[in-house]
Amino acid sequence: MFQTASRKPPLSRRSLLAALGGTAVLGALAGCGVPAAYVAPGDRAAADDSARDKKLTWANWPLYIDTDDDDPGRRPTLEGFEKRTGISVDYVEEINDNDEFFGKVGPALMSHRSTGRDLVVISDWMCARYVRLGWVQEMDRAHQPNVARHLAPLLRTPAFDKGRRFTVPWQSGITGIAYNRRALGREIRAVSDLWAEDLKGRVTLLSGLDESFALLMQGNGVDITRWTADDFHRVCDQVERQVRRGQIRRFTGNDYTKDLVSGDVLACQAYSGDVIQLQADNPDIRFVVPEEGAELWSDSLMIPDRARHKANAERLIDYYYAPEVAARLAAWVNYVCPVPAAREILAAAKDEETAALADNPLIFPDSGMRRRLAVARDITSTERPELTRRWNGIVGF
Repeated sequence: MFQTASRKPPLSRRSLLAALGGTAVLGALAGCGVPAAYVAPGDRAAADDSARDKKLTWANWPLYIDTDDDDPGRRPTLEGFEKRTGISVDYVEEINDNDEFFGKVGPALMSHRSTGRDLVVISDWMCARYVRLGWVQEMDRAHQPNVARHLAPLLRTPAFDKGRRFTVPWQSGITGIAYNRRALGREIRAVSDLWAEDLKGRVTLLSGLDESFALLMQGNGVDITRWTADDFHRVCDQVERQVRRGQIRRFTGNDYTKDLVSGDVLACQAYSGDVIQLQADNPDIRFVVPEEGAELWSDSLMIPDRARHKANAERLIDYYYAPEVAARLAAWVNYVCPVPAAREILAAAKDEETAALADNPLIFPDSGMRRRLAVARDITSTERPELTRRWNGIVGF
């Protein structure tokens, strides 16, 4: 059991949706004929060299795994896996944007070639595209008893991957509202509070379509697991009105944290993991899951088509679902842990700061918070062009 608190990474893992990236790439595929990009189940697997070749290549985001406080080049949990299994891991921090990475690996996947990667971590809204295109392999749960036992119930059945056959959450988070309680002088409890007169010009919303729409819909009482195009356009109408009246200062990526810290903004759409980090320096910054609910999202692990070390990748995924390993990771990244059983491990830590993480509802949501969280239905490829045009027209892309 670990006994000291780990350092927190300074950046959010939730990527900014590029203005034209996703639609441009999908448009290019459509130009070739999207049906031709689909890979049938029988064409996804390659000969698995795992038994004789004890290695795998893993592509992830920067600062998204625990590191040693004295030597940032060391990754204790990953080293633990290598020592336990004899499998060496080429860990590559190469994913900086979902759409950019989609464009990087797409040509190989649509032409039935290996990407050179055995495991990748992508945001679930983008995972949906890979799954629908048949670009990822179904995992063998016989190799993953920890996943089968410990995956949080709220994350087990996203609309795009019922039963999580093709994806497994790496870390999760909540899109809610952050605000400065001292500067504002009151509480924020609902999405509609963002439109109050005393916040005029001091509010930011997330610019990415996939990152922003669900919370705003929840403010209208919409069940985001089954939202409709009418629900979306109603939200757009509301946001357009707030833009015209000067309520919204700007639309942001992860740089919303700078506005909140500087005081230029008093309330904003925000990610739970960011706020935990900001609170370490400013306890007046609060995060709220609105009364109407908030979106629970994930960045998930996938095994791409033609991966040559599938069994090794499945074994690594399962290793991170062992509660003691998940606890070490959660103590460092501070996102919503997809392994609820890790909470008991943290609670038993001798270090007080580490033990306190077990009671943080932004890492381990309590029952009251869980009832207000939902995983949004993703935007389908048919819907995306129209919805993207509407949203980008408002945001100014």
